[in-house]
Amino acid sequence: MEDLIKKVSYLKGYADGLDISPKSDEGKLIIKMLDLLGEMADAIEDLTVRAEESEDMMDELDECVLAIADDLYGDDFEDYDDDDYDFDDDDIMEDYEDDYESEGNDYFEIECPNCGEDVMVDFDMIDDDNAIICPNCHDEIELEFECNDEEAGE
Repeated sequence: MEDLIKKVSYLKGYADGLDISPKSDEGKLIIKMLDLLGEMADAIEDLTVRAEESEDMMDELDECVLAIADDLYGDDFEDYDDDDYDFDDDDIMEDYEDDYESEGNDYFEIECPNCGEDVMVDFDMIDDDNAIICPNCHDEIELEFECNDEEAGE
């Protein structure tokens, strides 16, 4: 980045050496263009510094997330390899929208009575004759419904 700033400084010095008159229209234009190039070089340098700082921060966050995942999943997580998965934000959002925002799918969270882990269930799963299986302990989850409506008891 300093190379760009040095090149702009060189051009300014070269223009001074050519004895460009700031009184002529061409001289005014060249001087304004050189000033603009200097401002652009400074702005690019600032953006580059900010991008590098953001990259460092993202690396630190990535390490924190990996440490948390390792704490949560232990040995199962050690088999994970970043290179096996190539996700971008668009793919993640499309998956989220497909799974959780499509019409007719109302998801809710229940606690598995066997292992205590939270399980996502949708109303369509309740209507089906298939049993709800906990993805963590693989036991069947039986749902009990209570109706507190006085009219329902009549």
